[in-house]
Amino acid sequence: MPSPDDTRGASTDCDYCGCDVAAHSPVSVAEGVDRDPAGTFCNYGCLVAYVEREGLATGTTC
Repeated sequence: MPSPDDTRGASTDCDYCGCDVAAHSPVSVAEGVDRDPAGTFCNYGCLVAYVEREGLATGTTC
């Protein structure tokens, strides 16, 4: 159980542009077995822009 001060995943701000995701069509990304949110974005556009900006797909094969 997370501690009361664990705010991971509690943010309503987009991890790319900082806008309130509740005003859009939010997309959440989870990774790992426990499926804790790794990021929340306004929409797929912000998710794609974030992946490109951070170079997260560089060197991967899908």
